[in-house]
Amino acid sequence: MAADSGALSRRALQTEHHGIESIEGRHPETEALELDRLIHERVRLGIVSSLAVNGWLTFTDLRDLLGITDGNLSAHAKRLEEAGYVKSKKSQEGRTSKTEFGLTATGRKELMSYLNHMEAIIQATRQEGDQ
Repeated sequence: MAADSGALSRRALQTEHHGIESIEGRHPETEALELDRLIHERVRLGIVSSLAVNGWLTFTDLRDLLGITDGNLSAHAKRLEEAGYVKSKKSQEGRTSKTEFGLTATGRKELMSYLNHMEAIIQATRQEGDQ
């Protein structure tokens, strides 16, 4: 099954003039239909969304909430931290180290931009379907 099945093609959306060329909230360096690839990836979107809703979460709580492996969470959290979207703090509880993650102001701003971008694409797609 093709990755784009059930969705309007990129070409169809780009050729229609429903404001898709100027989607509010999209990063200025991306084309109209390009999403923030850093956030758009499923696990990273889950991390950023979970932190936006819950505030700070421990590594274990975030891992269990998302249903992913330690390695998967570590890799994606590192990527988000390097981009400045997520921050971590480490502490000791007895003999056990504890890592907590929180969303940065940049991460919250980029998540809101991503959500605005998705909403604009959804709205344009619905307008296309109404015609």
